[in-house]
Amino acid sequence: MNTESAAAMKSCIGKVATGPEYSKDLSFDEAYAAMQYILDKDADPVQAAVFFIALRMKRETMDENKGILKAISDTANIATANVDELVDVADPYNGHNRSLPICAFIPPVLAACGLPAVSHGLETINPKYGITTHKVLAAAGLNVALSSTEAVAQIENPDIGWAYIDQQAYAPNLHNLKNLRERIIKRQVLTTVEVLIGPIRAKKHTHLLTGYVHKAYPPVYAELARFAGFDSAMIVRGVEGGVIPSLQQPHKVFSYTNNGEESPQTFDPTRIGIKQNTRAVPIPESIPAGKDDKCKEFDVDAAAEATAEAGIAALKGNKGTSYDSLVYSCAIVLAHTRKSETGRAENLSAAADKVRKILDSGEAYTRFTGVK
Repeated sequence: MNTESAAAMKSCIGKVATGPEYSKDLSFDEAYAAMQYILDKDADPVQAAVFFIALRMKRETMDENKGILKAISDTANIATANVDELVDVADPYNGHNRSLPICAFIPPVLAACGLPAVSHGLETINPKYGITTHKVLAAAGLNVALSSTEAVAQIENPDIGWAYIDQQAYAPNLHNLKNLRERIIKRQVLTTVEVLIGPIRAKKHTHLLTGYVHKAYPPVYAELARFAGFDSAMIVRGVEGGVIPSLQQPHKVFSYTNNGEESPQTFDPTRIGIKQNTRAVPIPESIPAGKDDKCKEFDVDAAAEATAEAGIAALKGNKGTSYDSLVYSCAIVLAHTRKSETGRAENLSAAADKVRKILDSGEAYTRFTGVK
């Protein structure tokens, strides 16, 4: 570690790691510089770990979040697709461990509705080590190792219109911190900001779809989304912090358009004909126990295969919780983008009807299988 890096890290740690009474917040520039050193492998890993833990214990400020996000974005491979609009589906990278993440199938449905989409993530990461979009799509036989160029080509292809891109492809420096993050064990600031990088953008309007659990997060995500350049955002109170809300009860979505202020809106699944006795698609009882200490409750790979089967069935128009999950989440997106240049749906009910027609027609399944 060079002298400049060492001095910067020492200064930052000296500020954030002095206990609840004396810890000080970092400026944007300080957080940016520290994260740059860490990404460049210039910082000692022990000091990097102390930095992340101390930030979390102190509670990250918006300037710290922005500085760290900016440092990551500046080292990432962010591409632009030759489409006017694009939805960025940003589900938690650490996956799901209480339900099957049907969110992996949202992008082909949106593409079939005329709205290109991209999703992104990791194969596995702490703290959950859950079922991820990466694992689900791999289980379905899709290529989850696309380059940025290949992902853009899929999105621009009028017969496909969607893609998944892994963090290893678009942010390799961040991906190189995976082992450090796992050794830290607990959630760090990286878990918050990595979903906001936006690896592929549209020519005109890029819309963020992400989720939250805790009430404090919507204004944080909204501010970071504006900072990251998303023209609009939908921040859903989803199951396990994901992008699909509960199928059983009303929930809130915080959204903004044209870089404006976010505002809440309450949605009720029964208003669009969804009546389920479960919040999300349950993990089948037939899934065996986990193979290692990362997830003892169930075999994650087997659960990913079950998710792939359930999602593909929904894309073929088979009714059930997976089908309803796609109808609900995609309807929220189409209703949100109704004022866009191409127009989507006048309201949530009309949007749900459109999604059902797409699923029943098999068009979404065609787009999904077209990327093999």
